[in-house]
Amino acid sequence: MQSLKDMDNVLDFCAEEALAALFQPDTVAPAEYFKIYERKPGLEPEKKLMLAVLEDAIGCFQNFVCATDNRQKKCFLEAEEWFNEEESEWIFSFENICDVLRLDLQCLRQGLISWKGKRLAPGLVESKQASCCIKASGERHSKKTDGR
Repeated sequence: MQSLKDMDNVLDFCAEEALAALFQPDTVAPAEYFKIYERKPGLEPEKKLMLAVLEDAIGCFQNFVCATDNRQKKCFLEAEEWFNEEESEWIFSFENICDVLRLDLQCLRQGLISWKGKRLAPGLVESKQASCCIKASGERHSKKTDGR
């Protein structure tokens, strides 16, 4: 009789073990599942958009640093403010974009400040006037410096 009771215990244990195995997490399935939806090499669309925002801001900053037109000055000032803003929760903030794109934001910020300083240096007034004159359409043109 003892052996029959032992067999029942073993069967109960095996049934419980089999039932428990049904509810164990499947460690292979998620990896296989996510592989199907894995992004292809290259930038994801969201990162492409963030890169385009960054490129546009750098373009406004560099193209309009010497602007005399109010609209262009405003564009430059907005870009400069965006670069200098800290701890913003906005998804398209300079800090968030640098973080997502894995760019050193301090290095980029310092580079822009340095570039602006060199561009506006007093010794470069003549070349600055010639190179910073920008038409409203965004095309560069030089001022005549020969007195005509």
